[in-house]
Amino acid sequence: MKLAIFDLDGTLLDTIADLAAATNHALSHYGLPTHKEDEYKFFVGNGINKMFERALPEDKRNEEYITKLRSQFVPYYDTHNSDLSRPYNGMVELLDELQRNNIAIGVASNKYQEAAVKLVLQFFPGIDFALILGQREGVPPKPDPTIVYEIIEHTGISKDETVYIGDSCVDMQTGKNAGVKTVGVSWGFRPKAELESYNPDFIADDADELKKYLLRS
Repeated sequence: MKLAIFDLDGTLLDTIADLAAATNHALSHYGLPTHKEDEYKFFVGNGINKMFERALPEDKRNEEYITKLRSQFVPYYDTHNSDLSRPYNGMVELLDELQRNNIAIGVASNKYQEAAVKLVLQFFPGIDFALILGQREGVPPKPDPTIVYEIIEHTGISKDETVYIGDSCVDMQTGKNAGVKTVGVSWGFRPKAELESYNPDFIADDADELKKYLLRS
């Protein structure tokens, strides 16, 4: 492998507590019921608008309320998005090792662009990322492969030498749609069985297993 592209939430960073807190803040502002932190593990993965839709009561799952929640979520999350979020065990060391072995590193996330860039640079300051891409206006979110294609084109590395790494069915679909090798990580937000159902090339249970796979490949 010459290019490793990572999902962000649930793969590089454990962000669920801050995502839950910010969404619950927005829900509470409008007098709507909130949710337990663990419930958000099944709300996230397709961008924040989809997360809002899943968090809203059924009779309020519409553009009006999604826009309302976004107006409260974004300023709160921009201030508090690293209160509780942290890299998963071994991920800083893994990225260092990949960089030392001249493997290009990218991030392809459905988190909105500004937050994705801020968090990646904050928690992995020693890594020279090839490209950090989040969700942007006019670009379809994952599992559409556009975001992966952008990173591949930017680096000039072929699909055959690229692996996409993530923790959810959305990520497994993204890698397959892009025609690259796909690796699931079982430490994220979704159960391992969900990853297995998409038949990725490999599933890693910890950062050391992932490092061995990537460097062996």
